[in-house]
Amino acid sequence: MNKKITKVISLMAVFGCVAIAFTSCGKHDANSPGVEFMPDMYRSPSLESNMAYVKIENGKETGDTMQANRMPVAGTIPRGFMPYAFPDSPEGNEAAKTGAKNPLQKNEKNLKDGEVLYGKFCVHCHGATGMGDGAVGLKLPGAPPAYTAPDKINMTEGELFQIITYGKGLMGPHAPLVNQEERWKLVLYVQKLQHPNGVAAPAAAADSTATAAAPKEEAKKK
Repeated sequence: MNKKITKVISLMAVFGCVAIAFTSCGKHDANSPGVEFMPDMYRSPSLESNMAYVKIENGKETGDTMQANRMPVAGTIPRGFMPYAFPDSPEGNEAAKTGAKNPLQKNEKNLKDGEVLYGKFCVHCHGATGMGDGAVGLKLPGAPPAYTAPDKINMTEGELFQIITYGKGLMGPHAPLVNQEERWKLVLYVQKLQHPNGVAAPAAAADSTATAAAPKEEAKKK
């Protein structure tokens, strides 16, 4: 290559670099980032969770939307969540009596937590000792029954949990207010109010006692 041409090309390259350097440093707007050769590398789309974004091309909406988070795969559950198998129905209530078991131990901590929860969500209707004499309960058309009533004292843990979860009569569902673990703690504390001495007569035993007593009553009548 001719030396003259090589010299010209070299001078042009030098002047080009100098021109780029001066233009890049001479900003008219102090907040301007200058020329971005790869804007996608600097300004990637930032999507917020639970938001839908409209796609825009040439300044107009295309009708397409971008969803930041996807729907979970069918059948999946959140980590740490334990599904509850008994629905709010007569069949579910009956099955829960014997099928729903308290996963928590009856210890001092769980009973104390249950007492705190009871004071927040139950005492105003059921009363401090579970006798149905709470300040709000006494003003209702029908006061809540005492936990020690003959038809209540032998309720199973599953039956209590079902009522706390879905509600019964004037009592609304408490599932939106307390999670499953907290509801089981409430069950432990309600059972403590029912049996303060720790003596609970199993429902099956109570039924068998009643059955055994029936023939004696019949014999007396004869």
